[in-house]
Amino acid sequence: MSESTRLTKFSSCKGFFSVAVLGGLLVGSIPLEAFAFGFDDVARKAEELAQQGYRAPETALPDELRELSYTEYSQIQFKRDRDVWSGKGAPFTLSFIHEGMHYDSAVQLNSIDQEGGVHGFAYNPDDFTYGDLGISDEVKNSDGMGIAGVRINHALNEGDRKDEVMVFLGASYFRAIGEGQVYGLSGRGLAVDTGLPSGEEFPRFKEMWIVEPGPESQYLTLFALLDSPSVTGAYRFVLRPGEDTLVDVQSRLYLRRAVEKLGIAPLTSMYLYGPEQPSSTQHYIPAIHDSNGLLINDAQNGWLWRPLANPARLMMNRQATPQLRGYGLMQRGHNFSDYQDIASRYDLRPSAWIEPQNEWGAGSVELIQIPTDNETNDNIVSMWLADEAHEPGTPLAFDYRITFTTNESRHLDPQLAWVEETRRSRGEVVRDNLVREPDGTLAFVLDFVGPSLSGIGSDANMTVEASVGDNGELATSRVVHNPATNGWRVFVNVKRNNGSQPLDIRARLMLDGKQMSETWYYRLPANG
Repeated sequence: MSESTRLTKFSSCKGFFSVAVLGGLLVGSIPLEAFAFGFDDVARKAEELAQQGYRAPETALPDELRELSYTEYSQIQFKRDRDVWSGKGAPFTLSFIHEGMHYDSAVQLNSIDQEGGVHGFAYNPDDFTYGDLGISDEVKNSDGMGIAGVRINHALNEGDRKDEVMVFLGASYFRAIGEGQVYGLSGRGLAVDTGLPSGEEFPRFKEMWIVEPGPESQYLTLFALLDSPSVTGAYRFVLRPGEDTLVDVQSRLYLRRAVEKLGIAPLTSMYLYGPEQPSSTQHYIPAIHDSNGLLINDAQNGWLWRPLANPARLMMNRQATPQLRGYGLMQRGHNFSDYQDIASRYDLRPSAWIEPQNEWGAGSVELIQIPTDNETNDNIVSMWLADEAHEPGTPLAFDYRITFTTNESRHLDPQLAWVEETRRSRGEVVRDNLVREPDGTLAFVLDFVGPSLSGIGSDANMTVEASVGDNGELATSRVVHNPATNGWRVFVNVKRNNGSQPLDIRARLMLDGKQMSETWYYRLPANG
């Protein structure tokens, strides 16, 4: 987990990162261009690379750059008047990211021009401003200095200014945003042995090829070559910015050796506290998180919503998905009043929803929740793991689409209500004199909303089906109509037997024997 933590200080300050994996072209609306250089060429490179021994990237970054703080490093900026393609009227441009801090290995960046020719980009210190850092010319021109990452710019919001809509920086991390959004959670190409005692391996995109867009292009295509001690891979990303920004991913993976945990379409995020788990210290900001829940849709098990936690110790568990339809780390709630943070604007951070575009087979979605005491650490990881063990020698193909959105309801089943908010509280009883007194339980208050609940009157026979795991008991559960939301509010009160162990709690709405909502599933952290 060290690299994940190592990268997060910079990621959480909004500028970088991300997700990816697959193989075979996905969405029919995206044509497969006949490039002189394309996905098959990258796949051949990946396959050949897998037959060779792994060579770690060279890192000869001068201390003057390596020892920069985040604030200092952020002063090094690419000159926007030097954006690639800016003078051609292209709808997309590229800005490069300087090496520095822990971004100490270069990625080889190339363009594919309109005639199909491949051209490499070279590092040039004159392309950057260095603020008041006083970086010497000797350091700027050091041998081996290169480009650490790339920003993709597009006129996403009002006006002609091309704003950053996607970025690749660090290992195989990337981020993307839609209209009016700010960077939040990250995706990455692949996760290897995440959370294992043996330590995590971080594959990196060592080379990229970006297709020069035509004047009317509504999408940008990018190819990437992934490398690590255990696996190589070929990737094709198709970026389509908009109100929801879509990223279609095609990948082919080649194992150098057997991998215990091969995490497909991994997402990385941050959860510090919120109504589900209030802060232990008094603060005017009621919630700090890039995501507040994991949503899973499986053809056999339906929709499952898992509110996130900031546990006292590492917490990992999996949800079986015999036939995954989609999963994502979601930021439910985009009202400024939910966060009150003018600087960080957690209300504008998107959810990321992943939908397989080919057959993945049976597997599970794993959720890893790591303790953190501040918001600079990405402490949430989720990924899909296949049940089938993969062995070297057979290429692996996983295709999917990632949707970055703040309109989560459009990706839900309209026939089922969903949890708009989870609140945690002490259980209490109201005495005859209207005084509230604790009753010794822990209470969770869930607000279910959605179009499926419209027209259902307060006198309906709505019930809650609730259960807890072996480490506790269900004290009470009840449901009441919520006229403020035109939904239903569920109260689940529990008692835990052993506070040093987690407790699983589930609840869903039922009406005359019919399931009316997604399943809410919360794992109460140990000692939390």
